[in-house]
Amino acid sequence: MSYRAPIADILFAMTFEAGLHEGIEDGLYADLADGFAEATLTEAGKFAENVLAPLNAVGDKHGAKLADGAVATAPGWPAAYSQWTAGGWNAITAPLDYGGMGLPALLNTACIEIWNAANMAFSLCPLLTLGAIEAVHSHATADLKDLYLAKLVSGQWTGTMNLTEPQAGSDLSALRAKAERRPDGSYRLFGSKIFITYGEHDLSENIVHFVLARLPDAPPGTRGISLFLVPKFLVNGDGSLGARNDVHCVSLEHKLGIHGSPTCTMAYGEHGGAIGWLIGEENKGLACMFTMMNSARLNVGVQGVAIAERAFQHALAYAKERRQGRASNAKGGSGEMSPIVHHPDVRRMLMTMKALTAAARAICLMTAQSIDYSRLAKDEGARRAALERASLLTPVAKAFSTDIGNEVASLGVQVHGGMGFIEETGAAQFMRDARIAAIYEGTNGIQAIDLVQRKLGLSNGVAVAREIADMWAAAEALRQANSDLFGDMETCLSQSIAALERATTFLLEAAKTAPDDALAGATPYLRLFAYASGGAALARGALAAHRLLTAGDNDPALAARIATARFFAENIASGASGLERAVTRGAGSVHSGALAL
Repeated sequence: MSYRAPIADILFAMTFEAGLHEGIEDGLYADLADGFAEATLTEAGKFAENVLAPLNAVGDKHGAKLADGAVATAPGWPAAYSQWTAGGWNAITAPLDYGGMGLPALLNTACIEIWNAANMAFSLCPLLTLGAIEAVHSHATADLKDLYLAKLVSGQWTGTMNLTEPQAGSDLSALRAKAERRPDGSYRLFGSKIFITYGEHDLSENIVHFVLARLPDAPPGTRGISLFLVPKFLVNGDGSLGARNDVHCVSLEHKLGIHGSPTCTMAYGEHGGAIGWLIGEENKGLACMFTMMNSARLNVGVQGVAIAERAFQHALAYAKERRQGRASNAKGGSGEMSPIVHHPDVRRMLMTMKALTAAARAICLMTAQSIDYSRLAKDEGARRAALERASLLTPVAKAFSTDIGNEVASLGVQVHGGMGFIEETGAAQFMRDARIAAIYEGTNGIQAIDLVQRKLGLSNGVAVAREIADMWAAAEALRQANSDLFGDMETCLSQSIAALERATTFLLEAAKTAPDDALAGATPYLRLFAYASGGAALARGALAAHRLLTAGDNDPALAARIATARFFAENIASGASGLERAVTRGAGSVHSGALAL
């Protein structure tokens, strides 16, 4: 089936689950008031549905092709990218001084979901450019900003991240790429990088690579890494393109999914040295690169939401059309087969897909809102608290959302039955495309470690305590509303929050006294956190829907939102107790597993 951007669902989540309504009232989201957010998402949806979605299967089947050092993307993709840049979509959050719109991350995050649901492989290219814009704006010299930012903001040039090397996957301390100082203030780079998304392509006239490398006198480990800007074509002082730089794509990876996105092996300095310029300070490149990576981690989480939404839409349409068996509540005696959506187990799978997607969407949008508040809040204390919240939620947004992207896409294949295993139905592509998102931009295990080792201790545990207090407030509001429509939502949500609170207390202590035990429980803890956080967000949405229904709004989507929140609490978040046990009492079996491996 064709993709339809879920504008109403996204707007509802933005408004009632991620705080858009309060932000507009406070004046922090004044730019999104008076229907502007809805109008923007509607236009983004049109572009996604009419331009990007029809090219999704084309990119999957055709892939990217490398010949004589040049990469050609799938038919129709260069034209689609020209429409993308002409529409100004690259500039939503970019700085005003360089041609951007300066709009909130909350709006752009919603747009990113829509574009990636339509065509994840295509959308990866502008996704990386967003991080490049942030890195240049935050860390580059004024001269580099003047030369590069406007072209990156417009999308005329695109950006890449060059971290990984064959011997150094997630362990950046093992990087070997070298940089040498030159008398004119530039550097020469030598080495190779693998897994470079859109390292070479035909969509833009220039590609700006952000490359981690070591100087000859650099200290060992991650303390000795510097970040360099290395363009495909050198840039003249007037902004025009000059000679080809000594950086080339030497091969393309053959991948499980996202076939339309070229994943390149890049060679630097095979003919005298690739010319680059320092971003930030020498030996402090990792901090600069994390500006790109933190942005990318949230956006990759949104990719998980996007693929989950697309897989759900596909499976639901199939379940409504496919007839098999006779439902127990079927009327009449004709013996006619029922649409499979009427079978309880299929409904269970579909509701699991829908509820997981809704919870992950809420977490990603809450993370984006926190990023906005860290920049827009009126006093320093509020900005600091928002930054801590964004830091706390980012690993959850990335890992949980991409995990559920995998789970929901897999369920989508299951709903299709044997036809889901056949490529022509389209369900298999979503499962193949989704798989990478849990791996790149820091594997989900690394995200869980980051959450437990670094984020729980922010402000000596105050940040996570604030977040749990907000969850309890949602549960209390459910209790006070006391509506039959909510079923056991309050009880199940309260139990999941209590489990999270106990697990958090355990980990804060274990991080000091038994760090290996804390690490053993990191992944189940992140899932537990997401269940409680996502459940609380959906509860806020259910409460808003209930208020609207009580006020006389007869939109049938309102009852559906309550039903989704209830399903999540009673069927998904109810698994919190098992996750708590894995966190607090599972380390011994993890450690003893060494005997079996």
